[in-house]
Amino acid sequence: MKTRTKIFLSVGVIVFCALAGLMGAWLWYLNHYVHQHCIKQVGLAFRLYARDHNGKLPYSTNGFGDALLILAKEDSSNIHIICGPGDDGHLYIEALKNHSQLPEEKCSRVYIQGLSETNDPQICILFDRNSCRGGDHFRSPWGHLLREACMLDGSMQVIRDEDWPEFSRNQVELLVAAGLSRTNALRFYPAAAP
Repeated sequence: MKTRTKIFLSVGVIVFCALAGLMGAWLWYLNHYVHQHCIKQVGLAFRLYARDHNGKLPYSTNGFGDALLILAKEDSSNIHIICGPGDDGHLYIEALKNHSQLPEEKCSRVYIQGLSETNDPQICILFDRNSCRGGDHFRSPWGHLLREACMLDGSMQVIRDEDWPEFSRNQVELLVAAGLSRTNALRFYPAAAP
């Protein structure tokens, strides 16, 4: 075999191995960090809960943390979907195990409780408290800071950080039209405050 052919084959093998290694690392990353907390699945869980509870969504007088625990009690596999990106669900698991309350400020997703299937389907009922690069569905170390939101109809929206204040103002108006006080609606969406 000629020396030139050997060099081309060697370079080809090295390039192939490097690309295969990068592909393997990317697949590992996708498996471990992307799509772990599927907000589309929680939309389905809310709809199933409402179907079984006369159209009402989970509600607790102790706050939305405990309302989310109600959803998790219905099906313990719901814990990973009610948590936002970067949350391993240990606080939910501990609260369920110890029969304790889960303070709202410790939740990685914000849940708007007190609604039912009859409300405006474009009301956001659950959203990521904090944004992350690429959002949960498209998570990456680069890209825009995004939040994912679950709408009352079970659909999902992805909102860029720069669009969050406008989204928040719109949601406050929808919540006020649904009967929540403006003060309570602004508690969920402080970015909408004037």
